[in-house]
Amino acid sequence: MKILVYIQQDEGKINSVSLEALKGAQDIAAQTNGTVSALSFNADVCSQLAGYDVAEVLVVEDDNLNTFNPLFYLKALEDIAKAESPDIIVFGHTYEARDWAPRLSARLDIPFISDCIGFKNEDELTFIRSIYQGKFNSDSVVNNGAFIVSFQSGAFRVDGLQSGSADIRQVTVDLSGAGDSIAPEEKFQEAEQAIDLNQADVIVSVGRGIGKEENIELARELSKTLGGEIASSRPVVDAGWLESSRQVGSSGQTVSPKLYLALGISGAIQHIVGMKGSKNIVVINKDKNAPLFEIADYGVVGDIFEIVPKLTEKLQNA
Repeated sequence: MKILVYIQQDEGKINSVSLEALKGAQDIAAQTNGTVSALSFNADVCSQLAGYDVAEVLVVEDDNLNTFNPLFYLKALEDIAKAESPDIIVFGHTYEARDWAPRLSARLDIPFISDCIGFKNEDELTFIRSIYQGKFNSDSVVNNGAFIVSFQSGAFRVDGLQSGSADIRQVTVDLSGAGDSIAPEEKFQEAEQAIDLNQADVIVSVGRGIGKEENIELARELSKTLGGEIASSRPVVDAGWLESSRQVGSSGQTVSPKLYLALGISGAIQHIVGMKGSKNIVVINKDKNAPLFEIADYGVVGDIFEIVPKLTEKLQNA
């Protein structure tokens, strides 16, 4: 099985969801005796990609690909897919991929299984999708021919990527017939106060159990002591106690820090969808039946107003 992974980048920085998708491709290859190749439209990131366990790194250099344009990206990958004939084309399920991966599916006339949270290889290679806001999982199988798949953020962990040494191969594409009916404008920039929680190694997150806005200072002090960021579930944002950029969940950010410390969060499925990829999940909640305990690595049944100040003090004195 031949697997091609598209690696999204921004100004020479690889998108973390693409690296997670690359890990997923490595896992598929390991279970199907397949090979993985990585593709980038930016030469600056290829040296990093060559340090992973892939058969080779393909790079396309063209001025039309320096800035995202779905028409040029579509034509470039269409040419490469026809020349390389991969069995699976893998994307990280980013906003950018949502724009042009479906177009690629239509152009190549092959199926697209989108927004997957994992896969299994029992009688056949099966991809798992979360549906109805995470209440159910569905299995999707392609019975014949090539296809495209995209993996949701948090489906795989970047720190699990296998290292290696790969050659870099320059490939050329003909973009003359791509057309220019789409003209991207200035790239959207988040407001200065917006926080990118994906960059945090440690997140201290608060839920409805925090009680009132004034109590958030307890969690803020703990996050500061741990060198992390503070976040929350939706009820806290809806109450106006924290800005929306700190919300974790299906309608907020999807995160996968090294440590996710949940304080007073029951664990609605909408929240779990946004943080289940965290490496270590610690839950403190006085309700022993809180659903979040089911996915916790460590759980403490207790009062956060008694535990958090003592924990902060211990850490500050350590």
